[in-house]
Amino acid sequence: MPTQPGWVERLEAEYKRHGTLCLIANFDVVTGRAILPTIGPTRTEEDFVGHIEQTIDSDGDATWVFVVDQLNTHKSEGLVRLVAQRCGINDDLGIKGKTGILKSMVSRKTFLEDMSHRIRFVYTPRHASWLNQVEIWFSILSRRALKRASFTSLEDLEKRLTDFIDYFNSVLAKPFRWTYAGKPLRVA
Repeated sequence: MPTQPGWVERLEAEYKRHGTLCLIANFDVVTGRAILPTIGPTRTEEDFVGHIEQTIDSDGDATWVFVVDQLNTHKSEGLVRLVAQRCGINDDLGIKGKTGILKSMVSRKTFLEDMSHRIRFVYTPRHASWLNQVEIWFSILSRRALKRASFTSLEDLEKRLTDFIDYFNSVLAKPFRWTYAGKPLRVA
């Protein structure tokens, strides 16, 4: 319910949740555009691998560097298999949880970070989402398109997301200008 002088914002008693959607997006740091978004009901390993595959397919011969956080789906068996296949790596990958590259999240992460691969991942440190520019873009999306919004259906929400992405890319897109001067934090 809207705020009034002397009242805080509150939810209506008849509030009904119509469901949720997950947005997986890429942020092109050179152009400042959100590209090739995937909108769906879940955020599983298969969803993320499918999103990365769709992104790679947009320019199959390009070199890709994905900056991602430490989420487990960003270091998955499916992602290792996709990168190996697309980079022409025919080595035995091992067995998940037992041997080889697939043995652990650490070994999978090491493989995915390999700078000799045409498709590789760079992982931000834990608790440093501000280093990942798509997270900054998600904050803009949240404030400008979702905050205090009300949707009557998942289709309504998806339309709002896609309309905002189109608007952002055509009107607001520009590379983010980093302003941090690199001064170390003082420890007391």
